[in-house]
Amino acid sequence: MGLDLDFAVRHSGRPAAFMTRRDVARVLLAVPSGQALVALPDLRRQLLAAGNPLTPVFWDSAKAVLTSIESGVATVGDVQRWLESSGTEPIMLTRSYFLWPEESERGPVATEMYERLVEFLEERLTAGEIDADALAAGDPAARHAYEELQERWLGTPLPDGRVPGVVVNDEQDRELYAAWDEEEAFALSELRRVLDDLPEPPFPAADLHSAARRLRVTLTRPGYPGNVLRACAGLEDGDLPEGDEDLWLTVAAGIAAPISDLPDEEDAARFFDMEGELSHEDSILASLCAIHHADWLASVITLVRYGPGVLASPERIARFIADSEDVDVDPDEPEDLEATEMLFTAVTPLWAHLGIVDRSEVLTPLGWWGLPKALERAWSSGPALPD
Repeated sequence: MGLDLDFAVRHSGRPAAFMTRRDVARVLLAVPSGQALVALPDLRRQLLAAGNPLTPVFWDSAKAVLTSIESGVATVGDVQRWLESSGTEPIMLTRSYFLWPEESERGPVATEMYERLVEFLEERLTAGEIDADALAAGDPAARHAYEELQERWLGTPLPDGRVPGVVVNDEQDRELYAAWDEEEAFALSELRRVLDDLPEPPFPAADLHSAARRLRVTLTRPGYPGNVLRACAGLEDGDLPEGDEDLWLTVAAGIAAPISDLPDEEDAARFFDMEGELSHEDSILASLCAIHHADWLASVITLVRYGPGVLASPERIARFIADSEDVDVDPDEPEDLEATEMLFTAVTPLWAHLGIVDRSEVLTPLGWWGLPKALERAWSSGPALPD
């Protein structure tokens, strides 16, 4: 389909005389950059004839960004920032770390609020409160004012009492929890299906008692690994389950599905400090929370199939996951295997403290018996989704 004024009108849903810079920018980005560059002069003349000339600064910026795209040097961020410089495009990621969902992933609330913000920005642009030419020229003060305007709107209640930024985040959280619950329920059903076909490992009573006794001491000590294991199991209040089996399974399940975080609310901002570094404990919790259900499922099922004596190092676990016939995963690329291995470097030392693996990272009879039970408990109890 050729890029002409008729296409632009259909794409924007507005008459030519009322098309905004944002409308034109989105039209230009809707077709291949080479096609947009060729059509640019004619589109400019057609808009001028329709009484909507826009400004030379806008057209120059459009030619520059399209040329950059066509030559392959433009980044996604460059294009997004140019679109935002239209003066009526919401900023994708604000300074307060509010992030709009991608257009294809917006729910009804996010769609409504996005459209409301576009309307608000159009009103402010018409009122002269937004300098679109300065935005297109990259003026820092204009960009700062544009960001501040949107930050205030996101945090200001609408006439019906809803706060835009809050209700959008709430909708995203609900969608995330629903997807998480669905994935977890499927993983649990697959775990039970596979375990039904495998022999029940013998109950290692003596090993469990010894491991639980050591674990009770570890959980009372400050610092790693006690603080991480307490956070994973949700035992921050200091009350520990009385039974050895209950305690051990609670902590082992927490490793697969951490219940709480280490930092207090006032410390959470450091997670967004792009120049700072996470503590050792925070990095471990972040790694645990990043492991997918499918990876836990594939690794534990494979370990249970092999039984005691199998090497359970991070490198070996990554290969188990890649080669799994029980779970549909495809970390076949070297970088994918390396990423999985890195995540499980946070797991095996914690397993060692529970006696799931020994000092050589070999699966023990206790790990053979307890890992599938811990995983089933983690996915049956419905712990809170980690932040």
